[in-house]
Amino acid sequence: MSTMPSTFHLPADTSRLPMTLPRLHEKKALGEPIVMVTAYDYPSARAADSAGVDLVLVGDSGAMTVLGYDSTVAVTLDELLVLARATRRGLKMPFLVGDLPFGSYEISDEQAVATAFRFVKEAGCDAVKLEGGGETSVKRARAIVNAGIPVMGHVGLTPQTATALGGYKAQGRNAGAATRIAREAVALQEAGCFSIVFEAIPSAVTETIMPKMEIPVIGIGAGPAADGQVLVYHDLLGIREGRGAKFVQRYGDLLDDMIAGVTAYAEDVRTRRYPGPEHGYSIEVSELAEFRSEWP
Repeated sequence: MSTMPSTFHLPADTSRLPMTLPRLHEKKALGEPIVMVTAYDYPSARAADSAGVDLVLVGDSGAMTVLGYDSTVAVTLDELLVLARATRRGLKMPFLVGDLPFGSYEISDEQAVATAFRFVKEAGCDAVKLEGGGETSVKRARAIVNAGIPVMGHVGLTPQTATALGGYKAQGRNAGAATRIAREAVALQEAGCFSIVFEAIPSAVTETIMPKMEIPVIGIGAGPAADGQVLVYHDLLGIREGRGAKFVQRYGDLLDDMIAGVTAYAEDVRTRRYPGPEHGYSIEVSELAEFRSEWP
């Protein structure tokens, strides 16, 4: 009969342990910044995993960055599940969150729970995210949490309903709007969300709300007072045209490198510089002679 060891020793580098909800809340309690990034496929997931980020979101932003839609509204549940499955295969350590697409959770609690189940069962997500902090979103969040699936909320600029908010612009820039966002954040927290994204709201508003937040707050264009930050993979690496939103910090210009690489390849093909002798395979002289003698 085996006995359990009296003590349990954690690895020296706990950052390479799989991220869990208790560890996320511990990071908040200790004031350790939480790093979140989007990913949509195996290569971007491998990059996020190797970089040691804490959270990975398969965002509906993949509608625009990967699938070429004009907005996030058009992407379907099945399309996002394909991206989520590919991302899951590339991750070992980060906590994976799947974004519930527009129209996949608003109709009823039953619809919301069924959609969340698909992200967990079919794509291996650890949690799901939904947008908005109004009555409907709060009810759907509570229903999904009660079904046993962790939920991340999202207030401020909510891209799925950007038209109703007056477009892709900062929110909470007057007292009434700031109060609404604060109340929505608290309501989502009370509904059982494990974390909330604050997007495109004044830094001072985030700072004012934070003392009421007992769960990790992830900011995107919401200032430094949040517990962590998230950026879209294609924005931070410059795999897109244009500069993006005001809050985006670029850490690369990979689209320029991609265009330059393909352009150089095309030029080499057209001028017959590629392929060169070093790119080909050889055949024994005798075998070549036999082949040629048999070929009409």
